[in-house]
Amino acid sequence: MMKSYRKELWFEIPSRRGFVNITPDVQKCLEESQIREGLILVNAMHITASVFINDDEPGLHHDYDVWLEKLAPHEPVGQYRHNGYEDNADAHMKRQIMGREVVIAVTDGRLDFGTWEQIFYGEFDGRRKKRVLVKIIGE
Repeated sequence: MMKSYRKELWFEIPSRRGFVNITPDVQKCLEESQIREGLILVNAMHITASVFINDDEPGLHHDYDVWLEKLAPHEPVGQYRHNGYEDNADAHMKRQIMGREVVIAVTDGRLDFGTWEQIFYGEFDGRRKKRVLVKIIGE
């Protein structure tokens, strides 16, 4: 019989940008769901944050930060029309680049990952609470 599970994870990154490995949080959700075979959707519920899968390696995270800042620099904030309202246009663009969500297969009650794959929350306009949705369907 098909089951469904939903949970919101909350994060408050103290700086403007940051990356958090949320794999243990998603694993805990999978255990709570008691789903053995199915799919997990994990998505950022804010338009200035991201969820993505990659390696948990500090050098790579530094490189992401530098690369994203080259593609969509925060300063000068006057370069963006959106910043007539806020100062976070770059965060919207960084989110677009890094993506809204990931889908992970569940096989035999575990996250069916490739070697080194981990799930990350990417924050591009932090210093406030934001949500990530975990939705699991399966049996």
